[in-house]
Amino acid sequence: MTRRFIAVPLFCLLGLVLIGTAGWGALAISYSGPEGSPLRLAAAVLFGSCSLAALAALWNRRWRWRALAGYALLFAALVAWWSTICPSNDRVWQTDVAVLPYADITGDLVTVHHIRNFDYRSETDYTPAYYDKTFDLRKLNGVDLIAVYWMGPAIAHTFLSYDFGGGDHLAVSIETRKERGEDYSTIKGFFKQYELYYVVADERDVIRLRTTFRRNPPEEVYLYRIRGPVENGRRLFLEYMDRINALKSQPEFYNTLTTNCTTTIWQNSRINPGHPPFSWKILLSGYVPRYLYETDRLDTSLPFAELQKRSLINPRAQAADNSPDFSRLIREGLPGFSS
Repeated sequence: MTRRFIAVPLFCLLGLVLIGTAGWGALAISYSGPEGSPLRLAAAVLFGSCSLAALAALWNRRWRWRALAGYALLFAALVAWWSTICPSNDRVWQTDVAVLPYADITGDLVTVHHIRNFDYRSETDYTPAYYDKTFDLRKLNGVDLIAVYWMGPAIAHTFLSYDFGGGDHLAVSIETRKERGEDYSTIKGFFKQYELYYVVADERDVIRLRTTFRRNPPEEVYLYRIRGPVENGRRLFLEYMDRINALKSQPEFYNTLTTNCTTTIWQNSRINPGHPPFSWKILLSGYVPRYLYETDRLDTSLPFAELQKRSLINPRAQAADNSPDFSRLIREGLPGFSS
């Protein structure tokens, strides 16, 4: 009876492990397996069938350990194959992510190359344009968080913009680098389908795209000034530039859970002492502004609901349109920003 009392929970746990690894393996093969849909499907079905056979054998004393050993070897082979799938910078990219940015750093002067500043007529109709610009770290006086919502309060795309004073702002949005004809899928993002890409852009590009030109679905954009020592902002900016330069020579994969727009901001922020501790609100990225508010990193002179309401910038951005003074106009009168 004692052995049975121990064995039943153990086999149930093994069964859950089998189900989890089988699901992951079948999806990995389905998305990243051999070229050609029929072959990919056949490989996924074969792996799934072997997994089901191992699961059934758990309850057969004669075949249990042989089946588990066989499945372990099969899964090890799958993991070995998975490790051979490497990211690349040499693909046929969509136009908006085709050009990699990089930076030259000389003391306090950082020259950023290939800052995106597209001339949009619609979300998909635009004239590509880029420029280079040198920023002086000694002039950095603030870092802003932009949170973009399109599917409820729990999920948002977040990115940062660096304020160098005098109307100079540089936005950096961490995104997927999609190939031509490729769409974004949350599920595909778990399976090495997208490279990681830092969009380094003029605010008139990366903010106005979301406030003015994306309509299916429309997006609500909120702008917050992050509170903290300016030296932290400088360290974070340099960390971003180092990561951007590293990706130019050694690409990485995007991952929906571990290496996305928000978790990567948090990973980069660890360069600073006293960085925010990890929280489930970082995974549910729509709650990041509230999390920063709760940790005293946003303006707390207003209740959060009021701060959020007054931080919506869509009308301001639409009115500013392509003005050279766009960055000042979208911030004028916002909570947390000096007049």
